[in-house]
Amino acid sequence: MNIRTLIAASPGWRTRFAPAPTGWLHLGHVVNAVYVWGIARAHDGCVVLRIEDHDTSRCRAEFTRGIFDDLEWLGLVPDEVAPAQSERASRYAAALAHINARAPGAVYPCACSRRDLAQVAGDVFNEETRYSGTCRTRNIDPTSTPARRVVMADGEGDVLVRDRDGQWTYQFAVVVDDIDQRIGVVIRGEDLLTSTARQIQLACMLGRDTPPQFLHHPLVLHDDGSKLSKSNRDTGIRDLRAEGWSAARVLGEAARLGGVQQDSSPIEAGALARLFRE
Repeated sequence: MNIRTLIAASPGWRTRFAPAPTGWLHLGHVVNAVYVWGIARAHDGCVVLRIEDHDTSRCRAEFTRGIFDDLEWLGLVPDEVAPAQSERASRYAAALAHINARAPGAVYPCACSRRDLAQVAGDVFNEETRYSGTCRTRNIDPTSTPARRVVMADGEGDVLVRDRDGQWTYQFAVVVDDIDQRIGVVIRGEDLLTSTARQIQLACMLGRDTPPQFLHHPLVLHDDGSKLSKSNRDTGIRDLRAEGWSAARVLGEAARLGGVQQDSSPIEAGALARLFRE
């Protein structure tokens, strides 16, 4: 689906930029921001900034402050700032209860650890590994673990919505957030393409008649094919700033890496829209 067709399917559309504060922003995030702000400004959309800090064990307040600081420096101003996910635990609990009320038995406790899952999946285990349904019929005492899964259609694998530490998962939190924040167009990296089907299913289970439109853009990769990582401090915006890069130079480099500009010519935030106008 091309951009114009996608936008036409979502009148008055809203999109979001939703980083997780588990490290400093890097060029991979800026590539996503170039797509989000560029497309939104080119087609009269609205950008919602959402801090995805559902994983409280890894997220830090200094990284959250850094996100706001880096975006301001880049000139990327959101139209709205949504509540952080760490503030919405009661809403996620209500959403899960809604699913269970509509489809009794669709939510069940899960006692599997990552080690258990890895033993089943072998070397191919990762965050997108499809769950085999081991605990679906084990009649686990729900008070023995806070972890919960939701039954998905055959072939998708039952999705974990709350983990063994009681934290709400990315897969569930973003669906609830997108519903509540009226997100009509999701613009994100192609590494999340495999999450799309299960997130659409969850949205339907939560009563959303029309799921968002999804646009997945290319990732910024190392020469060996691995993606940039906050944990490796890859091309961090703060490091580039310290080296003397201007905001326009960072955006220009991100536009080149994202395939929307042939070279790294500096570009101001206010000019990103022209990269996405036909």
